Amino acid sequence: MAEWSEGYWWSKDGLRLHYRDYAGGHDGRPPILCIPGLTRNARDFAPVADRLAGEWRLICVDLRGRGDSAYAKDPMTYVPLTYLQDIEALFEELKLDRFIAFGTSLGGLLTMLMTATGRQRIAGALLNDVGPVLEPGGIARIRTYVGKQASWPTWLHAARGIQQGNFAVYPDYDIEQWLAMAKRLCRLTPAGRITYDYDMKIAEPFKLPGGETGIDMWPAFEGLSGRPVTLLRGQHSDVLSAATALEMARRVDGLDLVTVPGIGHAPVLNEPESIAAIDRLLGEVLAKA
Repeated sequence: MAEWSEGYWWSKDGLRLHYRDYAGGHDGRPPILCIPGLTRNARDFAPVADRLAGEWRLICVDLRGRGDSAYAKDPMTYVPLTYLQDIEALFEELKLDRFIAFGTSLGGLLTMLMTATGRQRIAGALLNDVGPVLEPGGIARIRTYVGKQASWPTWLHAARGIQQGNFAVYPDYDIEQWLAMAKRLCRLTPAGRITYDYDMKIAEPFKLPGGETGIDMWPAFEGLSGRPVTLLRGQHSDVLSAATALEMARRVDGLDLVTVPGIGHAPVLNEPESIAAIDRLLGEVLAKA
């Protein structure tokens, strides 16, 4: 397991936000900024960091309301524009002027949106099972569970509970993989219960019409043109359709489109296909440096 240091920064509205900082990349290569999905946190990228840390610096953020970041007083700040402002404050804190973005789901949307204000800073991008068009069926499925509290007496119970809700996404997982997922998704409360590690109120803006983004994302995605871009798609994804993925490959020349077999939304980035794709992306970034 790779070692990391705990990092903190402040949002413009006074929230103390958290990131994991995995040391590496001392030869001048850009750091990797890892942005998780809607209900996820910095721990989601532990498998990636365990493999890449040392050679690469990884900065894995907890968005507001997740993990060790503070919860917002106003739930209507749980929206992409505010997340982008928070990340911009992190750039200022760390003086980051160039980076590689790894974004899963919501994190991928934020990666695309960053092209509007800082396209030149992005040295390369990994979009994990997300694109400019989000499938209504997948969004509807996510809305059925986000913001619904649950708790369990043990990690094994948590793993079984998460398995019940996600079996169709990862049909071939064994209990060890479900346990690992539970420990990425959940936390131990002072009362000794296992519960999801995010503010249930993140669901409030997401459940509004257009609450996932509310804008045309194609121009933002096309802003990644001219730099190395990898798109991962779970074979059975209900969020990113095969047709949208192919259209993305058509619009951004050289995009590396990779289908991860046997799973839905979203790959966890330790699959053989994901590992090979990440290595190709990083090699291309180094070649263009």
